[in-house]
Amino acid sequence: MGSTVNGEAVMGGEYRFSFGPWNLHEGADPFGPTVRRGISLAEKFRLFKPLGFDAVQFHDDDVVPSMSELDAITIRRRAAEVKRLLDAEGLAAEFVAPRLWEDPRTVDGAYTSNDAACRAWAIERSLRAIDIAREVGTKLIVLWLAREGTYVRESKDSRRAVEQIVEAIDRMLEYDPEIRIAIEPKPNEPMDHAFIPTTGHAMAIGYLTRDPSRVGVNIETAHAILAGLDPSDEMGFALAFEKLYTVHLNDQNGLKFDEDRSFGSVDLRRAFNQVRVLDRYDYGRRGEYVGLDVKALRTQRGEPATQHLSNSRTFFLMLLDVVRSLDSAAVDRLIAERNYEELDLLIIRALMGRG
Repeated sequence: MGSTVNGEAVMGGEYRFSFGPWNLHEGADPFGPTVRRGISLAEKFRLFKPLGFDAVQFHDDDVVPSMSELDAITIRRRAAEVKRLLDAEGLAAEFVAPRLWEDPRTVDGAYTSNDAACRAWAIERSLRAIDIAREVGTKLIVLWLAREGTYVRESKDSRRAVEQIVEAIDRMLEYDPEIRIAIEPKPNEPMDHAFIPTTGHAMAIGYLTRDPSRVGVNIETAHAILAGLDPSDEMGFALAFEKLYTVHLNDQNGLKFDEDRSFGSVDLRRAFNQVRVLDRYDYGRRGEYVGLDVKALRTQRGEPATQHLSNSRTFFLMLLDVVRSLDSAAVDRLIAERNYEELDLLIIRALMGRG
């Protein structure tokens, strides 16, 4: 793909896109039941390529349902069956994430539970997720530390919680010397107060582990917004350390909960700046995917509903064209002149197609 600046061709990097099976969903929410029929994992795989996607994001039990009831050998065998389905569709697995927040044993947290037996179960489940990752052909593990936090601050020791998270990550790094771990920070939901709320917290945790070179981050747009931060700044921070292993692009209407709106559908300029920082610093050059975590509106018809995915990819590519079409000399001149009002106008005009 390419673009022009001042009439001259400018070639940029190519991007590959991914999403997870949960992004093709039935429309249930905390206040109501499903509104669309479900489809099988194999049916979902057949939709990826026609929508322009090359890789699948997985939770461990997306690959092996009811895995907590199975032994390690059976888990690996069933994961290998899913790999064959991926291969048949020409798809790759981007990452596997242990789903540690839906089991009764993690009501009080997973790695930071006050129950030692529950902590041990969470680590064991994480090692099985690594087994699944091996079988489906990825070395990237994403950790969304969903219940590592508190409703009542005095219920846990925050310093000890950090140590417990590091201990769990160390076990995972030791178990497989080839995996990389991307921590996905979020400040709240489901817990009122998360121990690892921002990109900086996630990266700092990595530097406490046995192998910091293999611990980075997955930055989700909505999670940064919920923390009161700008997603593009969070991405730039991680890029400065070469720790941005993947992204979850979406959008957010407000601060009430994680909405997973289509990328660019709420705040076009905020989305533009995410695309701009990713493209400026060659995100994807080492095989990273542009990952989406978007869900169809509950009101959307279709079984399954897929337009939120194609829209998000289209928005990204349209904004990429805007980014690459900017008059960089004019931008540099306005910055040098400290004429930020004119720079503001230049960006707005570009976003309105009047640059």
